[in-house]
Parts: sequence; C-alpha cells; structure tokens
Amino acid sequence: MEFQPKRRKTRMISLRGVPIGSEAPIVVQSMTNTDTRDIDATCAQIQALVDGGCEIVRVAVIDAECVDALKTIRKKIAIPLIADIHFHYQLAIDAMRQGVDGIRINPGNLAKGKIEEIVKAAKSTQAVIRIGVNAGSLQKDLVLEYGGVTAEALCESAMRNIRIFEEMDFDRIKLSLKSSDVPMMIDAYRLIAGRTDYPLHLGVTEAGSLLQAAVKSAVGIGTLLYEGIGDTIRVSVTGDPCHELPIAFGILRSLKIRKVGPEIISCPTCGRCQINLPELVERVEKALEGRKSYIKVALMGCVVNGPGEAAEADIGIAGGHGFGMMFKKGVAYKKVEEKDFVPVLLEEIASLDDERSKEA
Repeated sequence: MEFQPKRRKTRMISLRGVPIGSEAPIVVQSMTNTDTRDIDATCAQIQALVDGGCEIVRVAVIDAECVDALKTIRKKIAIPLIADIHFHYQLAIDAMRQGVDGIRINPGNLAKGKIEEIVKAAKSTQAVIRIGVNAGSLQKDLVLEYGGVTAEALCESAMRNIRIFEEMDFDRIKLSLKSSDVPMMIDAYRLIAGRTDYPLHLGVTEAGSLLQAAVKSAVGIGTLLYEGIGDTIRVSVTGDPCHELPIAFGILRSLKIRKVGPEIISCPTCGRCQINLPELVERVEKALEGRKSYIKVALMGCVVNGPGEAAEADIGIAGGHGFGMMFKKGVAYKKVEEKDFVPVLLEEIASLDDERSKEA
C-alpha cells in the first residue's frame, strides 16, 4: 500500500483527467527544452518524457509562432499540456484558445488588468492556472516591505494574487513558490500551506546540474512531501529533462509515497566485495530503465550482510568470488555464475511479473 504521510488537505482540480490534490497521488511533471515552434522535436521529447513516467508536461511559449504550434502538439500527445508564459498576457489567452489544459504565469510580471483578462479566458476555456511565484520576479513593494526576498514575501505575493483570482470567482488554481535557496523554498511552502487549501506544485528552481539538482530537490521536495505538503513535483535539471524523472520518482519511492518503477538497493562495497558491483548496478539500471511497475531489486557485494540487508527485496543477488547467490524475499534459492548475473536476474524478474499478472 502506498504511504501518504500526514497529507495536507486541499481542493481538487483536474488536468485532462489527471486529478491533482490531496485525494490523488503526487503527480510528476517536467518541461521540454526544445524550441516549441519545432513541433516534431517537441513531440519527440514529450514522448521520451512520457516513456520515463512524466504525467504532465509544460512547454515554453515565447511568441505567436509558439502559440500556433500548440494546437498540433495538443493533438499529438496524450498527457496534459501546460503553456509557460512570461510577461505577454495575450500569449496566455491565445494559448488557452489553442486548447492547452493549463497555463503557468507569474502574476508578479503582469498588471492587474491583464491578469483579469487572463482569468476571463481561463473561465471560458476551463483551463487551470498555475500561479508561479519566485524570487526572481517578486514585486518590488514586497521586497521593500520584507527587507529583501524572503519566504514571507513569497507567501504574501501568492496570497495577493489569489485574492485577485478569487474576486473573479476563479478557483481552478495551483500554486508554486520556488527558490533556488532550499531553506527559503521550504519555509515559503510551509507558510502558504497554512494559509490556503489550493494544490501546491513543488520544485527547487534553477537547481543546477544532475548531481546538484538531485541533492537540492531531494532535500527541498523530500522535506515538504514528508510533511504532507505538495501535490505535484518537478525536479529541475540543467540539460536533458528526461534526467529529472528518475530523481522525482526516486524521491517518491524513498518516502514510500508512490511505488513506481524499479527500486535498486546496492551496497557501497567494501574489502569483502569480490564482484564488479558498480558495473552490475549500471547494467541492471539500464535494463530496467523506463519500467513503470514497481519492483525492489537488491544487488549486494558479498554474502555476509547482503541477504539480511536485502530481506525485503523482491529479488536480489549477493556476490561471492566469481559467483552469486540469488534471493527472493531474503531466501536463497539459486547459485549463479557472475557472467550470468544480468540475464538470469532479468529472466527471474520477468517470471515474477508473470506471476503477478496471473494473481491480478
């Protein structure tokens, strides 16, 4: 059973049939880094993201040509499509008329009158609006009032924008309060979580390259999810957005919030290890890449602690000198030569999958 730690109660919204809020699983999303005007490249990257488990995708809309591409992109993909808009309110209105499921705007970059026009369009098209607040575009008066960019200022900016939307009787809202400063990001989400019941999208913005992004996101997103705060997440990684998804699902798996894909347990290795464990882990990860159904695989370097430490794994191998002992749920049942580790392991995983499908 999936674990939902002290989940904050929120309103529910829906994006093309994907429910978002406290009564639904945490949703993983990403954003393309292709030129949206290049429809083929954008759709190809979206498909690669979908293959990796992405459930909502966002694309940058920088001009009218991008808007024109949205209708075709919407027809070619199955998951919800979000248009990311900055500064130009008319692009937001036109994107919604092209059939996107939602838009992401930063109201701090727009005049109140323009926000009201966007809301009117969203009401007529049934689009969802994500109110994005971040440290880089905080209103100047709030920066002065709070003595700089602070969690309190980010929260107040979000509340100011919410009031505009609610005055227009619009509540198809999702909120994000992002910062590259992890403690500030955590504090801002904690504050807004106590002041409103709208769904929250979590992320550490501008998190950096792969390793740095993984660390910052695990700390920031993971802390809030453990406290029950957050309804959608994105791990921001400089470069290929497909690298975001294993980190995002890894965070969810580690907190026992969602059991999705392969969870691989492997020891750090020590002087007892007599197999090439790093290579084994890399090969198994590659072989199971893109897998949607959950399985827990233990790859341990020796037979001393391996079986006990991996007792709860669905399947695993504890290595010896040129051989390994295969385990199921901590019980040894087959000796395998090192050269056969990967093919035998994959055969056994396929067998487990068949057993599960028959039981379902």
